[in-house]
Amino acid sequence: MKQYSLSELCGWIQAMVENDLPDRYWVRAEIASMSVRGHCYMELVEKAENGILAAKVRATCWSNVYALLSAYFAQETGQVLHAGLQVLLQVSVTFHAVYGLSLNILNIDPTYTLGDLAKQRQATIRQLTEDGVMELQKALPVPSLVRRVAVISSADAAGYGDFCDQLLHNRFGYAFHTQLYPAVMQGDTAAKSIIQALTSIAEQEEEWDVVVIIRGGGATTDLSCFDDYMLASHCAQFPLPIIAGIGHTRDVSVVDMVVHSSVKTPTAAAEWLIERVAKQVERLNLLLIRLQRATQGLVTRQQNRLMLYEQRIKNGAYRLLTRERGKLSLWQKTIELHSPERIYKMGYSLTTVNGKVVRNQEDVKTGDIIETHLQNGKVESIVQ
Repeated sequence: MKQYSLSELCGWIQAMVENDLPDRYWVRAEIASMSVRGHCYMELVEKAENGILAAKVRATCWSNVYALLSAYFAQETGQVLHAGLQVLLQVSVTFHAVYGLSLNILNIDPTYTLGDLAKQRQATIRQLTEDGVMELQKALPVPSLVRRVAVISSADAAGYGDFCDQLLHNRFGYAFHTQLYPAVMQGDTAAKSIIQALTSIAEQEEEWDVVVIIRGGGATTDLSCFDDYMLASHCAQFPLPIIAGIGHTRDVSVVDMVVHSSVKTPTAAAEWLIERVAKQVERLNLLLIRLQRATQGLVTRQQNRLMLYEQRIKNGAYRLLTRERGKLSLWQKTIELHSPERIYKMGYSLTTVNGKVVRNQEDVKTGDIIETHLQNGKVESIVQ
């Protein structure tokens, strides 16, 4: 029985690989893990439909090649290479006595990844539609005056600084209360981190009017997390209106589609809030003007009514006084006609005894002293 040392067997395998597999091959695979330390080291896998691992192999992309390929891939797809992507790679097969079988990455076809991402995106949209949550956010009412804003962003993102600066120095001088709920905004952990921030805000729902999700600009192109089903589903069913200002113009993410309102940049998100308040203030000013006009009209009508009542009172009082003057004049004439002075002037006199008027002979007796009142005096007499 012929025997081989391990190195001899590995050398024989290496020779067979180099002799029988000298060409380059285009290979479809999923990036299971990836680390960049100058050179890029990947673990490529293939999974069956039931999720069971069908194949796994190490792959290396040398630094000079990786710099070119990663930039090309980001430019064409709008995101960086990361674990979880389906890729089509051009590779050569190598075998090393110590490190075993591996693939040497030479090129990449971004159109394959774009196609797979498009399929995943459509599957996410289809699932959200079947869930009946695509339009839930659109139906949420936004408070008349938006003043309390919960912000989800990376604390050191340039976009977050732009957003805060735009709100703070708005041309109207409106005051906004904001609080940052920090989250990772790119990479494999971004979706989970944003969901955690949403959960924290939901626990303080009564303290906020709206939620703003913003992502700073710069050269970062990894936006795949915003097509994540779980993140989009959480956003779609969130109890407060969400405004997304993710900071990209290439495509509309699934999150952009399900939130209440979507704008292109963090600055635009701040402007959306400012304009919202400005419209409400303008509306309130118009209502104030209408109220002032209505109040002035009411006051004018009431003043006119008071003037009319005043005139009616004056006219009524004048007529009443006139009637009473007439009555007084009549009473005065009646009194004058029946006054003793008038009777005296007509030649009549008035006789009294002991202060009582004498009307009959029986009212006096012999010896009584009687007084006869005349127009210009009186006469005393003794009854005989």
